[in-house]
Parts: sequence; structure tokens; C-alpha cells
Amino acid sequence: MKISKGTIVRTVMIFIVIINLILKQFGIKVLPVDQNTVAGLVEALVSIAAIISAWWYNNSFSKKAKRADQFFKQLKEGEVDV
Repeated sequence: MKISKGTIVRTVMIFIVIINLILKQFGIKVLPVDQNTVAGLVEALVSIAAIISAWWYNNSFSKKAKRADQFFKQLKEGEVDV
């Protein structure tokens, strides 16, 4: 199930409105944001998350992952039969 960008932006906007209402009740200056600002922020955060995820899952850091890479290499080279 894919969540649309619009749904994410509207959800973030609702949270901002709620935060602004709470801040206003305590006499604190409200957050000056609009939908385009939130859309840009959400897009940037999703892009950063995708980059970090791709980097993390395409690099082997643990001993198990390194052993799995070595095993896969041996499979590709025909050194191991399954």
C-alpha cells in the first residue's frame, strides 16, 4: 500500500495546526508555515530516508552480512552447490 504525498502533507499540516492551537493557548507565537513549505520538507525527508535506506541495505556491515556476501560470491562463481 502506497501512501500519497498529499496524504502525508495533509497529515503533517494537521499536526502543525494542533501544535499551533496548543502554543496559542499558552500565549506562545504560532509557527508560520504553509502547505508548500510542509510539502517541500516532507519531500526532502522522504528523499533523505530513501538515500539512507538504499545505502544501508546495499552495504554489508555485520559479520553475518559479510559472510553472506562471500557465500553469494562463491555461488555465482560455481564454487558451492545448493
